[in-house]
Amino acid sequence: MAKKRKLSTWAILRGLMKRVRIRHWILIVWIGTVLLFQQVEGWGEYYARHLYPTIGKALSSLSGKVDVCLSDTFYFLLIGLALLWIPISIWMLKRKKKRLLADFTEAALWLYVWFYSAWGLNYWQDNFYLRTGVGYVEYSSNSLGAYVSAYIYDLNDAYVPVEDIDSMLVKQEILKSYEAIYAQTGMNKPLNTDPQVKTMFITPLASMVAVTGSMGPFFGEFTINGEVLPVDYPHIYAHELSHLYGITSEGEANFYAYLACMHSDVPEIRFSGLLSVFSHLMNNVRTLMGESSYAHLIKQVRPEIRLLVRDRQAYWMDRYNPYIGKMQDLMYDFYLRQHRIEGGRKNYSAVVGLLMAWDERQKVSP
Repeated sequence: MAKKRKLSTWAILRGLMKRVRIRHWILIVWIGTVLLFQQVEGWGEYYARHLYPTIGKALSSLSGKVDVCLSDTFYFLLIGLALLWIPISIWMLKRKKKRLLADFTEAALWLYVWFYSAWGLNYWQDNFYLRTGVGYVEYSSNSLGAYVSAYIYDLNDAYVPVEDIDSMLVKQEILKSYEAIYAQTGMNKPLNTDPQVKTMFITPLASMVAVTGSMGPFFGEFTINGEVLPVDYPHIYAHELSHLYGITSEGEANFYAYLACMHSDVPEIRFSGLLSVFSHLMNNVRTLMGESSYAHLIKQVRPEIRLLVRDRQAYWMDRYNPYIGKMQDLMYDFYLRQHRIEGGRKNYSAVVGLLMAWDERQKVSP
């Protein structure tokens, strides 16, 4: 009886082995490799520095040959297939629920390995401070106040009305900036000399949830909301391009966008960079220093800029849908926290600490 049971067990194993096809073995090995890169210390950094530049360059070069936004098209197709595939499989093809679940799970796992292999493993790279050796600065109300006062002086001095913006000039200037600063700021070398930014298919929906740009990890492409104001276009372009170069932290992307814009000699681009961190700095002033200090510093900002900030806020609020927006905020916050981005959506404001740490570094070794 024991022998018979043993043979039966072996027969079951052989049956299972026959059902596992070559693609399943590839998928299993691929998932295991992705998990190793996530769990083994240093492997995520190795991916970001040595593997991703080749992967990102290949994907962005291929997707750049197509004018259509592949990412948005892909998302629409996925949603459409999911909505159609389930009822068709159940009612028309009479497929069993277990088989349907197995197919769905396999498809999700292929997307999982594609996402992390193509870009997502960058979340496991070292942070800015480790990559650059720049020390973290514990800033006080006094040091923040001094920094913001100097910043406001530069902002006022840089003010220029921006009624229109040359997107090709922005592209050339930001690429030139990243080429000049990548080595000293802990970024990857720019992946290619002709990245193709694309306009979101879903621009109205993106505006409803206050999304001005995005990174398409599956195809190595980045997009910008078609309703972005000219004054914001340069820093949003630089922000999303930094994601293409492998930067995952939103605070770091804001920081790199600021540096890239400030490295340009074009007045409109420099002003866009300075304006991009205005709300983050002033929100920190209000939190750390109180309402009176906030009001005092706001009065130092020239009236044209204060009016511009109010008009920009009104512009986006007219398009914002609080119900859809809050849902998107919760989903994106959860996504960021699950991918090692401390603070979730609040990470955008981490740019303040990076700016002040960089400023201290420049004072020592400009």
